[in-house]
Amino acid sequence: REDPPLDDLIQMAFEAKQATLRGDGTRGRWLSPLKTHVSPKIGRRRVSTLTKSDFHDVLRPIWKTQHPTAEKVYTRLRYAIEFGQIAGFDCDPIEVLRAQKMLGHYDHQVSHIVATPWQEIPPLYQRLEGQGFVAACLQFMILTLVRSHGCRQARFTEFGPGLWVVPGDRIKSKKNTVSDFHVPMSIEAERLIDQQRNYSTDVVFPGHRGKPISDNALSMFLNRIDEPGRPHGFRTSFATWAQDTDACPWDVRETILGHSIGGKVERSYARSDLLDRRRPVMEAWARYVTGKAENVVAIGR
Repeated sequence: REDPPLDDLIQMAFEAKQATLRGDGTRGRWLSPLKTHVSPKIGRRRVSTLTKSDFHDVLRPIWKTQHPTAEKVYTRLRYAIEFGQIAGFDCDPIEVLRAQKMLGHYDHQVSHIVATPWQEIPPLYQRLEGQGFVAACLQFMILTLVRSHGCRQARFTEFGPGLWVVPGDRIKSKKNTVSDFHVPMSIEAERLIDQQRNYSTDVVFPGHRGKPISDNALSMFLNRIDEPGRPHGFRTSFATWAQDTDACPWDVRETILGHSIGGKVERSYARSDLLDRRRPVMEAWARYVTGKAENVVAIGR
């Protein structure tokens, strides 16, 4: 059986894995780092001809300069070669492992996303008021603490009285491991959604041709107004506010942020989404954000 070019093998491996990936692999752009860093160099080589030196040459230029990307390239490349070996092609994943060992250990220092200090959130929120759909989406992210993808893709059909049901496929997690996420809506968040109904009947924050605004549009808007904090950093702003003001217990705060609490066994028994305990915290946060409350007392206990 003639072995395929590496690009063809990668495509076969991707198609086999695709059903397990969120958004069928399109959201995470599973193929993107391979197309960028592997295909131009060795993509047309037949897999039986590839050695550790070839894989090393692919990984070496980005191992230190773009280490998170290099890790993705390594992991996905090894998966593809393992798939090829199982499929009966003349290739060996140990060659990819050897290439990685040749590169040596690299202690990558993670750069945290810049977060707006919680003390500066109220003036930022005020600056965003009335500045268009992108600014409104940023306000909505501040109020709900839901990640960018969940907010940008919001539809009016997801909202009921005092509640937003975010579909599970827009929640950060592995495919088929998360259910819909229920977000208690503050009075201010509901006002914002009602305001958006004047401009659209489907997508809450429409961009070009009525499609949801892009993630890049959010960051670009903050750049234009000289705000160093990033959209995802609003979640850190809230978490720090909750810690510094003792606004709510740890489990309530983590559930608001959509984080898993405890181990697998513990979660199998503790299935409450703490909705009733989260609601007053979200309202207190909204009142703080809008400048309607200066003092915060411990709530949600």
